[in-house]
Amino acid sequence: MPAPHTPQPPVTVRVFTQRLSATPRGARLARHLALAQLHAWGVPDGSRASEAVAVIVAELAANAVTHGRVPGRDFELRLSLPTGSIRVEVSDTRTEPRPPKPGDVQPPHPLDEHGRGLVLVEALADRWEVLDREPPGKTVRAEVDLPGWLSLVGHCSPG
Repeated sequence: MPAPHTPQPPVTVRVFTQRLSATPRGARLARHLALAQLHAWGVPDGSRASEAVAVIVAELAANAVTHGRVPGRDFELRLSLPTGSIRVEVSDTRTEPRPPKPGDVQPPHPLDEHGRGLVLVEALADRWEVLDREPPGKTVRAEVDLPGWLSLVGHCSPG
């Protein structure tokens, strides 16, 4: 005789996707949209996760605008709440130059004006990677662990 089935609450992965102009304004807007979406999902403003995601989105969006820009093409911000974390993905349409892999990021010289973005991503993300995407381009994906994420599943509005 089969064991009795215990119903499990459905787990819905929340997803937010937005295409943005590959401009400094688009990069700033990405950060604001990310924080607004986290708030809508019930991630507390000022929490470690919210603050880490804000910096990660700002840095990846700035990199997409600065290094991944192809004239006339946008970049894409995608946020999701997979099991136990917040996933940030920033995609652009340029395959080169390729960012370093996790663990290969070199800190800039103290007087350099640029080069701290991926250092911050590596410090704040619990995991990150660079992925090829079709059509040509790349996606930088970073995840920030979210303690208590299950309490958000039933309380957040669809995103």
